[in-house]
Amino acid sequence: MTTALVPLPVVMPLLGAALTLMLARRPNAQRAVSLTVLGAGLLVAAALLVLTSLHGPLVVEVGGWTAPLGIVLVADRFAALMLVVSAAVTLAVLVYSIGQGLADGDEETPLSVYHPTYLVLTAGVTTAFLSGDLFNLYVGFEILLVSSYVLLTLGGTENRIRAGTTYVVVSLLSSIIFLTAIGLVYAATGTLNLAQLAGRLDVLPDNLRLMLQGMLLLAFGVKAAIFPLSAWLPDSYPTAPAPVTAVFAGLLTKVGVYAIIRTETLLFPGGRTGGLLLAAALLTMLVGILGALAQSDIKRLLSFTLVSHIGYMLFGVGLTTVLGLAAAIFYVVHHILIQTTLFLAVGLVERRGGSTVLDRLGGLARVSPLLGVLFLVPALNLAGIPPFSGFLGKTGLLQAGAAQGHPMAWALVAGGLLTSLLTLYAVARVWNLAFWRAPRTDEDGRSSVVTLPALMVTSTAALVVLGVGLTAVAGPLFDLSGAIAGDLLERVPYVRGVYPGGAP
Repeated sequence: MTTALVPLPVVMPLLGAALTLMLARRPNAQRAVSLTVLGAGLLVAAALLVLTSLHGPLVVEVGGWTAPLGIVLVADRFAALMLVVSAAVTLAVLVYSIGQGLADGDEETPLSVYHPTYLVLTAGVTTAFLSGDLFNLYVGFEILLVSSYVLLTLGGTENRIRAGTTYVVVSLLSSIIFLTAIGLVYAATGTLNLAQLAGRLDVLPDNLRLMLQGMLLLAFGVKAAIFPLSAWLPDSYPTAPAPVTAVFAGLLTKVGVYAIIRTETLLFPGGRTGGLLLAAALLTMLVGILGALAQSDIKRLLSFTLVSHIGYMLFGVGLTTVLGLAAAIFYVVHHILIQTTLFLAVGLVERRGGSTVLDRLGGLARVSPLLGVLFLVPALNLAGIPPFSGFLGKTGLLQAGAAQGHPMAWALVAGGLLTSLLTLYAVARVWNLAFWRAPRTDEDGRSSVVTLPALMVTSTAALVVLGVGLTAVAGPLFDLSGAIAGDLLERVPYVRGVYPGGAP
């Protein structure tokens, strides 16, 4: 009976999308269905996390077709943890978008289109996390691509269409690379099942194995926005409506990071690309944060910090140690919550101040102290100020790098510290210009007053509390991340979950 829960995170959003599409002329019913589906999805994800911690990986053979002929959905502790965090974020962002839609008369987020597409996006995310074979992982990414393009271009403005076109072209290119790699993997091994590939890829010639690994890394690197494959992100995300930007920033790049972690540990153990990943991590950190410092728009600034902090996750993966991978997993959870929260807070800034351009803002902390808190707390968390979870995650990564001891690891330690300091400078600059300096006024000399919708504020505050709460549960969460890292590097628990008698 426990395995019956595994497909629900995929099936429920798809059924919910169909139902909300049929309810296109009943916006209240659409909202109720979406909230119910995502609320139930959070409960199911939490149950899966408990069950996988107690019983190990849970496997469902879709349609009754056994692996490797059929599609398998695999929920291990890593997938379940990602499901819990993504469910919490998608639910909070949905509440925020409902508040924005009610306040704006649904002009920016037309409900007849928004709710079905948002639920399909959720299904794409969960499909990627639960996929037990490479082709189904590709399907999850394609579901993400189609739905994210619709969300990115909501409203049909020139800037959004232009940004959406860039996003689609880049995403299709990475999909072509991924699909080509899938074809080559199948030609070389005769299977796409991840558990079966774990054994068959090991016996391939080194050059062929390295080529396949490089192609998959290239495809996932584009989706994760790793430098130099990240130029598309700062031009695409800031143009979308605030809730869309928030869920993109929080989740979509992390699906790429998840795919890198899953394939690097399960399919290509041994760390042959560890040096490449470490070099990419260092460049991603530094180039991303330097780009953030050059921005005068808060959305673009945060988009560059998003790119920069992907480097921390690659840092942990590239070390190929239990401590490094555990710290990377912890940091992924932290960053999903914090980056989403910051983009939601910036949506409130845009609503209250009328812009996200720093030269047009000022005095927000005085006119709206609550908004100041909602931005400041996650901003300090992102910069890694103690005792927040960002500090704890970075400390774990730096300890793992120091323990590794080789020159490249020490370079990453130095780069991580510098990036953290520059992140603090970037968010402090935003705070000083947008919140602390004298208020900006309208042409008639009076400060504009805009009431922030309660649902938008409440959902943002809830994520702020969750982000702070990570500090309170940092010990158990890091222990869980360590156990997940051990399972990933060992590979045996995953393979035995799919093939109890051993992979054929």
